[in-house]
Amino acid sequence: MPNLKDLKNRISSVKSTRKITKAMQMVAAAKLRRAQEAAEASRPYSERFNAVMAGLAASVGGSDSAPKLLSGTGEDKVHLLVVMTAERGLCGGFNSNIAKKAKAHARDLLAQGKEVKILTVGKKGRDALRRDLGDHLVGHVDLSEVKKIGYGDAQNIAQDVLNRFDAGEFDVATIFYAKFVNVVMQTPTAQQIIPAKFDGEEGDDSAASTLFDYEPSEEAVLADLLPRGVATAIFSALLENGASEQGARMSAMDNATRNAGEMIDKLTIEYNRSRQAVITNELIEIISGAEAL
Repeated sequence: MPNLKDLKNRISSVKSTRKITKAMQMVAAAKLRRAQEAAEASRPYSERFNAVMAGLAASVGGSDSAPKLLSGTGEDKVHLLVVMTAERGLCGGFNSNIAKKAKAHARDLLAQGKEVKILTVGKKGRDALRRDLGDHLVGHVDLSEVKKIGYGDAQNIAQDVLNRFDAGEFDVATIFYAKFVNVVMQTPTAQQIIPAKFDGEEGDDSAASTLFDYEPSEEAVLADLLPRGVATAIFSALLENGASEQGARMSAMDNATRNAGEMIDKLTIEYNRSRQAVITNELIEIISGAEAL
């Protein structure tokens, strides 16, 4: 049985930890509101942008004049995985779930004889992938100094990806991130951005082709918009990741605070029982001594 001093020190330590987790929970809750609003505000633009691009892509089809970002290189040998995670931990399974999905995708590609290259955004993703897929890491984007994610940050990442594509370093690019659903649910998502794929309904595509005439041409408009589409997809993923990270951290710190409270209660009971046992033993010794006299 631990002595009273050890129990008292442990109770004090757990109480200090509970104060930290409670403070982190409150900070995450404050940040979550802003991050969630930013993520939700970007969705209508992304959805409408993808709908217009889907109509253009359906019109151009598989023509020889289609932009390379839409038609691809014609091969499927080298895959670039852009894995976006957080710069910090203490957010439950947020980072590990994204890394796990990227690892599974990479292993499937390697099993098919494909070449895999990984570009990480966020320190936690790099650390998680370095252990198993360190030989496939080709770059890293550090956002630790960025307080608020902006479109310029997404453009820088998109430009890096586009430069690699123009240099012929890969054939297919896929981004990995967590889509924000609610505070307790963030869904790891994989989205192919090169060659571009758009989730548009057939009715929307035909309507876009019927109602609009594009100048100078649909191919020229696509060639100009597709790089922006890559940046838009990355920006939306970063915003979704930001909201998911804060939601996961808020939930994790709430659970940690509750667990600390339960541990304090158990340790307090154990402390009181030990203290009672010590007092009882002292009384027995006093009574025994008195009877001996």
